[in-house]
Amino acid sequence: MDLSHLDLARAQFATTTIYHFFFVPVTIGLGLLVAVLHTQWYRTGADDYRRLTRFFGGLMLLSIAVGVVTGLVQEFQFGMDWSAYSRFVGDVFGAPLAMEGLAAFFLESTFLGLWLFGWHVLPRGVHLVTAWLVALGSILSALFILAANSWMQHPVGYTTDPATGRPQLSSVGELFTNPVFVWGYLHVIAAALVYGGAILLAVSAWHLRRRNEVSLFHRTAKLGAWVMLIAVVLQFRIGGQLGQNETQFQPMKVAAMEANWQTCQPCSFSLFQIGGYNTDEPATKIIEIPHLLSLLATGTWDGQVLGMDQVNAQYQQQFPQNGNMSYVPNVFIQYWAMRVMAYFAGLVVLLGLWALWLLWRRKLDTSRLFLWCATWGVIAPFLMGTAGWVLTENGRQPWIVQGLMLTSTGLSTSSSALQVGISLTIFVLLYLALGIVVLTLMLRHARRGPEPEAADEDEADESLVSALTY
Repeated sequence: MDLSHLDLARAQFATTTIYHFFFVPVTIGLGLLVAVLHTQWYRTGADDYRRLTRFFGGLMLLSIAVGVVTGLVQEFQFGMDWSAYSRFVGDVFGAPLAMEGLAAFFLESTFLGLWLFGWHVLPRGVHLVTAWLVALGSILSALFILAANSWMQHPVGYTTDPATGRPQLSSVGELFTNPVFVWGYLHVIAAALVYGGAILLAVSAWHLRRRNEVSLFHRTAKLGAWVMLIAVVLQFRIGGQLGQNETQFQPMKVAAMEANWQTCQPCSFSLFQIGGYNTDEPATKIIEIPHLLSLLATGTWDGQVLGMDQVNAQYQQQFPQNGNMSYVPNVFIQYWAMRVMAYFAGLVVLLGLWALWLLWRRKLDTSRLFLWCATWGVIAPFLMGTAGWVLTENGRQPWIVQGLMLTSTGLSTSSSALQVGISLTIFVLLYLALGIVVLTLMLRHARRGPEPEAADEDEADESLVSALTY
């Protein structure tokens, strides 16, 4: 393919960002659930909960370690590929990114160390507090990053410097009450709980199939199933409100996710479509659900959804300085990203309902088909979450900041397409190697199971720390 500097830079940022985000929701979801297990141990004093806390805490530690390392690569990305963008948004992003580094990351890393090494040093109540502060730190970190990302989707709370033409933050309050941020942040936290619940359920199901400590893993399978199901059901309500916000602030994104070139009212949602991803390509929609797109996009039964042709014409009039450029994103990616996200969310719901039905019939621990499906079902949240981010970021193109800066304008002028291509190749190879190592370590830790009941304290500490030092 004839890839331009812009294509390679976008591919590199997408690669590193998607890889990093594999670990962000895992850290948040497991952080919260490990704190819940720790609370149960504190309340009941049962050694089973102590062992479960330490066991799933090891998976959390691995996720945090790799998430921090891959997150640091983003700094390199901004400097190498997107220096013009960094200069443009620096006066706005400075505040939330500084808060993330000084408050959230500092909080998470400090109390992670206290939680990890405080098992036989800190009073039990203080040690429990450190577990919840680790979870709080990860949640706050996502809050500040999402505030910055939401500003790119819908810029608010800024003024334009007449000398430089760059935006400057004028209202921190507006930044954190941005409707795109509020609902987007709830969306991310609920997704993180889906990840966390699915991991608890998958690991527990693997051990239950092998009849390893059935009473122990029954508890975490039950907790994981309930958390996963409740969180994914909440996602439908949160996602609906997020869709209405996007219809108001980014109508092109919503039109492209249904491949609607012309305005419709009411609008149906197609389960499958062949063709129609370009203006001159005929479309064959297979199985349409009447009114569903109107409900998703407007919250009303007969709501109007603008077509891509109409939105494109509006943008061309609104931004005459850009000439007659097209503001239509990659429709094929947008259409299928929406469906991958929705369909895998549906599979998660079915898996959760299946788990609760088996719990009611007291057969969760013995249904080998369910336990096999639950073990492999852990893949679904990762596909669902990745598709969601692709939907969000691809749908904004060609804007890097909606209405203020084009993606092509944000490129660095100090690097060439060849340099970006070489670094992209290196990153892909390094991330593949890192992915194999991390997956191997996580699987090894998950399959090994909790420490023995009568483990020596020093051996137990070594078992927990070894999650980071294999």
